[in-house]
Amino acid sequence: MKNRLSLALIVCWGMIWSCTPKDVDPFATIKPDESRFTKISLVEKLNEPMELEVMDNGDVLFIERAGKLKLYEAATGETTVVGELNVYLEHEDGLLGLAKDPNFNQNHWIYLYYAPLDYSPDVNRLSRFEFKENRLDLASEKVILEIPVFRGCCHSGGSIEFDANGLLYLSTGDDTTPFESDNYNPIDERQDRPANVDAQKTSGNTNDLRGAIIRIKPEPDGTYSIPEGNLFPPGTPNTRPEIYVMGNRNPYRISLDQHNGNLFWGEVGPDASVDSARRGPKGHDEINLARKPGFYGWPYFVGNNKPYWKYDFATQESLFEFDPAAPINTSPNNTGLEQLPPAQPALIWYPYDESVEFPMLETGGRNAMAGPVYYREDYDKSDVRFPGYYNGKLFIFDWMRNWVFTVNLTENFEYDTMERFMPSTQFVKPIDMQFAKDGSLYVLEYGTYWRAQNDDSGLYKIEFAPGNRQPVAKASASQRTGAAPLSVRFSSEGSIDFDPQDSLTYSWDFGDGCSEVFDPNPSHTFDSPGSYQVVLTVKDLEGKQANASLEIQVGNERPEVSIQWNGNRSFYFENDEVPYSVQVSDKEDGSIDSDQIDFTIDFIAGGYDLIQAGHQEEQVSVGENFITQAGCKACHAIENESVGPTYRDVSSKYKGQGEAKAYLIDKIRNGGGGVWGERIMPGHTHLPEDQVSQMVDFILGLEDPDFGKEKLPLSGTFKIDPTENSEGYYLIQANYTDQGANGMDPLRGNDQFVLRNPMIKAFTADRFENTAKANANGLNFIRYTEKDSWIAFDQIDLTGIKQLQLWVNPAGIKGVLEIRTGSPEGPILGKTRELQQGNQSGYFPVTVNLQESNEIQDLYFVLRTDSGISIWNTFNLDRILFKR
Repeated sequence: MKNRLSLALIVCWGMIWSCTPKDVDPFATIKPDESRFTKISLVEKLNEPMELEVMDNGDVLFIERAGKLKLYEAATGETTVVGELNVYLEHEDGLLGLAKDPNFNQNHWIYLYYAPLDYSPDVNRLSRFEFKENRLDLASEKVILEIPVFRGCCHSGGSIEFDANGLLYLSTGDDTTPFESDNYNPIDERQDRPANVDAQKTSGNTNDLRGAIIRIKPEPDGTYSIPEGNLFPPGTPNTRPEIYVMGNRNPYRISLDQHNGNLFWGEVGPDASVDSARRGPKGHDEINLARKPGFYGWPYFVGNNKPYWKYDFATQESLFEFDPAAPINTSPNNTGLEQLPPAQPALIWYPYDESVEFPMLETGGRNAMAGPVYYREDYDKSDVRFPGYYNGKLFIFDWMRNWVFTVNLTENFEYDTMERFMPSTQFVKPIDMQFAKDGSLYVLEYGTYWRAQNDDSGLYKIEFAPGNRQPVAKASASQRTGAAPLSVRFSSEGSIDFDPQDSLTYSWDFGDGCSEVFDPNPSHTFDSPGSYQVVLTVKDLEGKQANASLEIQVGNERPEVSIQWNGNRSFYFENDEVPYSVQVSDKEDGSIDSDQIDFTIDFIAGGYDLIQAGHQEEQVSVGENFITQAGCKACHAIENESVGPTYRDVSSKYKGQGEAKAYLIDKIRNGGGGVWGERIMPGHTHLPEDQVSQMVDFILGLEDPDFGKEKLPLSGTFKIDPTENSEGYYLIQANYTDQGANGMDPLRGNDQFVLRNPMIKAFTADRFENTAKANANGLNFIRYTEKDSWIAFDQIDLTGIKQLQLWVNPAGIKGVLEIRTGSPEGPILGKTRELQQGNQSGYFPVTVNLQESNEIQDLYFVLRTDSGISIWNTFNLDRILFKR
C-alpha cells in the first residue's frame, strides 16, 4: 500500500497541472527547471534594435537605431516598417527610446527619443506621436523636451519608461568622451579643450539634463509639468527640476517596479582595467536602485562609492580623493551648484575581471542593463505566464556577457541573492525585455557586432509551461558530407520529453523526395550529388512538437588528414625529440601539392583552457580565439563593417609593411584613434603582450596567409623546448582544403591535438562528482566532499606513463585515491596507499605506480574512505604529475 501511495504521488507531481486546482501555482516557491521555458524566435536579422513595447493583443512595436519603427503582428507573424524618422546616426545617437502611453488603448500615443537630423542647435528630442491603424503619424508630433548635446562621441542613454502614476522617466548619458582621461573619470578642466572632456559639465551639473534620469508628467497638450518629489524643487537656483537622479555615466536601460515605484537602471561604466593609486578605481558597471531622488556619483565615484581623485590635467597632479558624503563640483564648466547631494552606492557592481562581491557575474566585457520586476498577479491567467517563484524579482542582463540574472531583494530593498536565468539558453546581446499581458517575456537581441545589421539579432518570446512541456528534438548524423552514393546513419539521441508520462513519436524527412520514415534512428542512402535538408520532427502525446534539421552535402568526400606523432598525444616532456609525419589523401583531388597542406605547431603561453581544439573541419586560430575572448568582435568584424574597421581592411592597409606588427601591438594595448575616423579605441593594457602579438598575427595573416607562420616540413622531428611556463601548451594542427567536386563546396580536413604540461592542477578536471573547487592560502584545489566522490580528465593518452605523483592533504580523512579508466567503477590502473594527515602538515606528494597502458582513456580519481566527511573535514587534492 505504501509503494502504491508513493507511485500515486509521483504520477500526480508529473501531471501537476491536472492534479492541482487551476488557480494554484505549483511553482510559487519552487524554482522551475529550465526545461519549462521555451524561447521562440519571432523576427530575426534586425538592424540595431533598441527598445520594444508589447501590445495587449501580442503585437510588438520596436525601434531600430537607424530610425525605423517596426511592428510584429502576432496574428500573421509578419513584420513591417510602420514609421521612420530622419535621425543623426553617428557615434551612439539615432532613434534610441520607445514607450507607449499608459492610456494607449484610448489615446494611441507613443513616445520616441531620438537625435533629429539637420537640426540646429544639436539636440536629442523627446516627442509624442499618434500611432493609429498600425501607422506612425509623423504630422502628429508633439515635441515635449529637447536636450542640447555635443555631437562628438559618446553616451546618449535614451531609455523611456512610465510608472504606475503616469510619470515618464527618460535616461540620458553624460555626453562625454572617456578616452581623453585614460578611461578614468573625465574631469579635464583645461581651457581650449573639446567640449566633451569634462563630465562635471553634465553628470555632475545640477543645471544640466545630461547624465541623469529625468522624471516629468506629460500633459495632454504636448507639454509637461514637474511632479512633486524630484531632486530639486522648482525654483531652486542653478538646478533643473526635471532631474530625478543625476550622476550617471550612461544609464542605457531603465525599469520601474510598478508596485512600489522603485527605479532600476544599468550603468555602463568606464574602461580602465586596473586601479590607479593616484587616479582612482578601475572601471565597473553597475545595477542601481533609486527609491527616492539622489546623486549616484559619476564622475566622482563608481561602484559602491569607490572614490576617484581630483586630478589636475595641466600639472598631472592628483590633489585629493573625493568624499562621497560631501561631493563638490568646482569645475569652471559647471553651471550648477558646487555642493552636491551625498553620493548613493550601486546595488550591484562588477569590473572586467572577477568581481569579489559578485563572482557569479563572470568576467570580460560588460554592459549592464536593468529589466523588469515581475509580479504574477499583474498578468492574465494564461498557459504561458511565468510562475510566482519570480514574484518581486528584478531581471538584469548584460549586453556583452550575454547572460540574464534574477535579483532578489530584502524587505528593505537591499541586495539579497541572485541566480542565473536560463543558463543553458543562448542570448546574443540582449538589449531590452518586457513582460506581455499574458505573462510571457519578450526579449530583443542586438546581435554580435556593434553598429551593424546582424544575422543573429532578433525578437524572441519566452513562454513558461506549468504543465505539458514542448519536447526537445536533437538530430545527428554519422557523416554530413561525402561522395555519392552516400549512406548515412541518423540518430535522434538526445531528443527528450521532460514530462515523465509522455512518450515521443519520430518522423524523418530526408529532403530527397523519399517517403517519410518513422524510425527514431534510421539509415538512408542519398544516390545523387546535391545538398539535402534533413528534418527530424518529434511529437508528444498531446501533440506538442519540435524540429531539428541537418544539412547533408553529397558529392564531395572530405579530405583525410592525420598527424602520425610518435610520442604522447596528451603531454609534452622537455627536451623530447618526437618523430612525426603528416598524411593527406582526397578521393576527388588525387595527387596533392604539399604546399597546399598547412601544418603548424604553436606554443600558447597561457592557461590550458584558453584555446579549445575544434572538430575535423575546423582549424583553430590562436589569434582569433584571443580576439574573441577579449570582446574585440563587438566593435570589429572580419568582413562586415561595424563601429571600427574590419580586420580584413586593417590587414590590407598594413600588408607588407615591416613595422606593422609592432605598430598594431602598441595600438591595441595603448589605444588611440584618427586613422580610421574620429572614434578612439580604448587601450587593452590588461591583455598580455604575447596574446596581443598572436591577435596581430591573425589580423595581418588575413591578406598575407604566411604572415607569422613558421613553415614546417610535413615529416621530421620536433624538439620540445624547455620552458618555465607550466601553464603553456602546444597546439598541433594539420589541415588541407580540397577543390570541391560535383558542384559541392570545398571541404577542409583537419587533425589536431593539444600537448599540455604533465603537471596539471586537479581543479582543471573535465568532470566532477560530489567534489568542490576551493581556494585557500593562494592555492586552487579540489575538495572531496563525500565518500566515493571523484574527478575525471577526458581522453588522456597513457602511452609511456608509468607513475603519477599526487599532492594531497587528507586533513582528518583516512582514505585511498583510486585511479580508474572509463568510469568510476572501471578497470583500476593504480591506487595510493591509505592516506591520512599524521604528523605532516599541508600538502605532501604521494607516488602511484600505474599498470602499463598505451590507450587514450577517460581517467577517474576516486576517493574510497570509511571516514566521515563534513564541511570541516574533507580530503583535498592539489595537483597531479604524470611521469614516464
